[in-house]
Amino acid sequence: MFPVTRPRRLRRTAVLRDMVREARVTPTDLIYPLFVRHGKGIRAEIGSMPEQFHLSPDTLVEEVGAAVEDGVRAVLLFGIPEAKDERGSEAWDDAAAVQTGVRELKRAYPDVLVVTDICLCEYTSHGHCGVVRDGNVLNDPTLELLAKTALSHARAGADLVAPSDMMDGRVGAIRSALDAAGFEDIAILSYAAKYASAFYGPFREAAGSAPQFGDRRSYQMDPGNAEEALREVAADLDEGADLVMVKPALAYLDVIRRVKDTFGVPVAAYNVSGEYSMLMAAAQRGWIDRERAILETLTSIKRAGASILLTYHAREAARLLR
Repeated sequence: MFPVTRPRRLRRTAVLRDMVREARVTPTDLIYPLFVRHGKGIRAEIGSMPEQFHLSPDTLVEEVGAAVEDGVRAVLLFGIPEAKDERGSEAWDDAAAVQTGVRELKRAYPDVLVVTDICLCEYTSHGHCGVVRDGNVLNDPTLELLAKTALSHARAGADLVAPSDMMDGRVGAIRSALDAAGFEDIAILSYAAKYASAFYGPFREAAGSAPQFGDRRSYQMDPGNAEEALREVAADLDEGADLVMVKPALAYLDVIRRVKDTFGVPVAAYNVSGEYSMLMAAAQRGWIDRERAILETLTSIKRAGASILLTYHAREAARLLR
């Protein structure tokens, strides 16, 4: 007890503070989400996400090259289709923007880890994550389409596929399809605990994926539920998920910790678009210190138990951490 014990002794110098730090973020923890679309020479800023862009495959390669120089080694690709239909058929088109982007990236930067989002919401005319009939999102008919999408991404050269749709059984369906096609080494990063969150708004503008009717609460998780998250993670691990994700991150730090403590597997957490845009808006107005806020945010997610941080701040964070 005081005065014998003085915790401030270990805070006196930067060297001591670094030595006793419990949670440490490094550039190798980061995955950088990016939006790719058809075309050439496209670098169009997203209005609700300052300093984030729609990129064509050629400018995607340029952006990833700059990110590599900053210290980022992994990216997550979302696709913006040329056309949408009821089934989202461009999602599994081998010539689609994501597949083209993956091929270009792997040619230019073979050592960069390329993760691809597996979902239909960007590609469907109704904006939902699965097959819709009579106003209902159908689980089982959607699984085949998700598996076809994952196979198309694997053929293009993706290192990991990341199903984000929240259909029951999709990890097993994708694992079976990948294994049957000889892609048993392709890992699955499952959006295992994805909540029906208000923090996705900027992303839905960026991806053009807002539902045209209703909402996604019939398949994404209720924000009030944590025990359910553990059941979802357990099911995905049983079906063959190699990594699991909690999304969003900041409002669900307790869920990240419970998943880590319960399963002991590597946990990813997605610092989502709304979390990013709020911080950027406050920083632009001078209300917070941008650099310190970025690092504090990511440290909180790491401290909660995440091993992998998906964040639009990845490039800036990597530079700061160097």
